[in-house]
Amino acid sequence: MAAPTSTVDLSAALITTPVPIGHWLAILPVAHCITLGAVLLMLRGYPRLQARLAIPGLAALALIDAALLAKVAADGPLTMVMGRWLPPFGIAFTVDLFGALMAFTAALAALAGGIYALADIGESGRRYGFFPLLMLLMAGVSGAFLTGDIFNLYVWFEVLLISSFGLIILGSEREQIDGALKYAVLNLIATTLFLVGVGILYAAFGTLKMADIAAKAGDLRGTAPLMTLASLFLLAFGMKAAAFPVNFWLPAAYHTPRIVVSALFAGLLTKVGIYALIRVMVMLLPVERQELSPVIALVAAATIVVGALGALAENDIRRLFGYVVISGIGNMLAGVALGGLGGISGAVFYALHSMVLMTALYLAAGEIARRGGGFSLSALGGLYRQSGGFTALSLVLFLAACGLPPFSGFWPKVILVKASLDLGAWWLAASILVGGFLTTIAFGRLFLLAYWRPAPIALTPIVLMSSGAWWRTGLPLAALTALVVGFGILPEQLLALSQSAAAGLADPQAYLHSVFPEGRAP
Repeated sequence: MAAPTSTVDLSAALITTPVPIGHWLAILPVAHCITLGAVLLMLRGYPRLQARLAIPGLAALALIDAALLAKVAADGPLTMVMGRWLPPFGIAFTVDLFGALMAFTAALAALAGGIYALADIGESGRRYGFFPLLMLLMAGVSGAFLTGDIFNLYVWFEVLLISSFGLIILGSEREQIDGALKYAVLNLIATTLFLVGVGILYAAFGTLKMADIAAKAGDLRGTAPLMTLASLFLLAFGMKAAAFPVNFWLPAAYHTPRIVVSALFAGLLTKVGIYALIRVMVMLLPVERQELSPVIALVAAATIVVGALGALAENDIRRLFGYVVISGIGNMLAGVALGGLGGISGAVFYALHSMVLMTALYLAAGEIARRGGGFSLSALGGLYRQSGGFTALSLVLFLAACGLPPFSGFWPKVILVKASLDLGAWWLAASILVGGFLTTIAFGRLFLLAYWRPAPIALTPIVLMSSGAWWRTGLPLAALTALVVGFGILPEQLLALSQSAAAGLADPQAYLHSVFPEGRAP
């Protein structure tokens, strides 16, 4: 970040008035996760106590993010600066509606995953640090959503990547090490590209504050290499989000860890890449996004179709769901390519829907394996006869993933298709519809083979839940499914929030005013 020089009146850069209490909410999610993670690490010899502290801690994180979302929705973006240094000198956390929505939804997914982990992660996994790593992962995810500094966005990416490496190898099985290697190499390449882009950006702007960059971009457009920057960020964040053609690492890695880890990765990590892409391309470099929109649209269409075809061809349920994640990333990229209120609000709505849905789908995959004895479609069958309730719940999630009404996946696809047709991009609208059709076939095949047909004779004996532990797996899965149904049946509130978030990205004056109050414009 820019260092003060001898020509700067440093006293004018210091905060001289008390920070409003409400502004502390901007940093509280990150501070809470880091503090609780450190406490849990010190209690690594007490695995049962770790769980008893972690679940209330995750619930507290959800409440903090809910309060932050309510504050931002009511009063607009808020900024909390570190060390009493005003921007552009000090580190700032700036939270707008987009960041607050993403942070709150991530906290809900993490809470569901933490409860499910009570059944999925044994004492050995807890001793090796599952809950401390989960809290540090949430610190990185929350920091990425809430920071107002692009270099600190890179820092929080590193925090979540380091913790995710620990989670993916939890158990130290050969398959996990292989998946972690593929996951690490591609993400480290993407991180390097991101860091190179940050260096070029700092050389051009002399600042790393997002608000400062957004304010200065128009004046520097003729001299700074903004198109180079936009291309670098598109490639870096596209790799992190698993967009085509750099998507192959995701289905090769997400099926290797414990199922709750796969659920958290599918729900959260790729969405951080999409969040960063939307933040940078829409708010900071809107003209360059417009110029690159044909390229982004082509990548989006290819990602949708390749993901859907991959899901159709897979026999392992976890890898099938990995390709569904990829196809969903394509839909979000389509919104970025389209721009405007319709495209961006559709991308935001889809991201929120996907965070909940993909977490639930992987948790459902764990239940399929628990009840059917494995993840292979060729060996599964008869799940409908075992539990009609679980079958109905699974069917809801499958229909939502296909984008069929009346569930949450339907509305963002409607928004994106309409925005595509309004701009004459019929081929992009067609790719969204074709992707949904292929995904429907893939889930129909999954339902017929795993649920509807009789169980194979050679089926592995069914592993049933221990008595009294049904809530550890059933409660988080049912709660996430209820959100999927609620978003679908009553979409008005989420749609209004998504549109407000998109409007704030397209016209960031409120964001800039939060960082630079009256009389302190950059």
